[in-house]
Amino acid sequence: MDVQIVFWGVVLARFVLPLFIPVYPLPAIVGCLLLDGVDQTIFQLFGYDPPNYQSYDKAMDVFYLSIAYLATLRNWTNPAALRVSRFLFFYRQIGVVLFELTGLRWMLLVFPNTFEYFFIAYETVRARRNPLRYGMKFWVVVAAAIWIFVKLPQETWIHVAKLDLTDTIRDVPWFLPALIVALLALAAVLWFVVRPRLEPADWPLRLRADPLPVEMDEASERIAFRAAHNKVFDLAGLEKIVLIGLICVIYGRVLPGVNAGDPELFIGIAVFVVLNSAIGLWAARRGYGWDSVVLSFVVLLGINIVLVVLADVALAGKIGNLRLADILFFVFLVSILTMLYDRYHPVSEYRARAMAKDVAA
Repeated sequence: MDVQIVFWGVVLARFVLPLFIPVYPLPAIVGCLLLDGVDQTIFQLFGYDPPNYQSYDKAMDVFYLSIAYLATLRNWTNPAALRVSRFLFFYRQIGVVLFELTGLRWMLLVFPNTFEYFFIAYETVRARRNPLRYGMKFWVVVAAAIWIFVKLPQETWIHVAKLDLTDTIRDVPWFLPALIVALLALAAVLWFVVRPRLEPADWPLRLRADPLPVEMDEASERIAFRAAHNKVFDLAGLEKIVLIGLICVIYGRVLPGVNAGDPELFIGIAVFVVLNSAIGLWAARRGYGWDSVVLSFVVLLGINIVLVVLADVALAGKIGNLRLADILFFVFLVSILTMLYDRYHPVSEYRARAMAKDVAA
């Protein structure tokens, strides 16, 4: 089999699988995590070592973690957990940007990817129990435990010691048996020590995301809420700019044909995000919108292609000195993240407002 087919098959899977996270949060993100762990092993089986794959790998991690963060806006009902996840997510993105700017691998140790395992922890709890049972202290302890006991050793192993699991298993005879024993010991602790101390489950196993609030489960309701409560320049707009801008800077660092500087790229993406917000709010205030995610994405993608053409004409064909393939990729990235953010953030904001109203009452 052609190694290029294998390579692009893996890359395509790493972009498609995350799109299932908003609906099947736990299975989909575990699938993304497993694929992230075995992708280089797959390449090695075919005798292929993609150049600079460390940076590509981090960029694809950023994409699926961004979809996971947007899924928290759609699905998570516990505001304390949502605040913790927001901090962990943006803290990690800053670290990835610093890593791309400096090339210092220890940056990834200082800014560990705690968000991913925190997401898994929350969804594991939600699979059997109501997350509203637990307050801020519980979620901070969960995040701290993951940070200290899981991510710091893992990041040290990968980015400081520069060790690979497959190579270590092959070269160190005792490592695989020790790993199996450690995993069995952990499973025994969870089953015999932790499980009996857990409170009774609230419901049978839930792997699909919970339904949206009935007040926000239709596109027309989300559109009306957004039109009434959002502006182009507000905290949500700023978060969206930072979210998409940082991700595009990370991709700008790893795509070989991008010659634009980081500030130039961030500002250019920010302009597009603001224009998208303005167009989206204009459409919302006139009641335009679609329940179909695919249709919403296609419409926004078409709008952004038109905006790119207009910008290219205005700049006399010198839009950031980017190749057509890179331009189309950034248009895709901005479109899908903007569409999902505008679709899910009103749900999160509605929940926050409803909870604040209940507390005040």
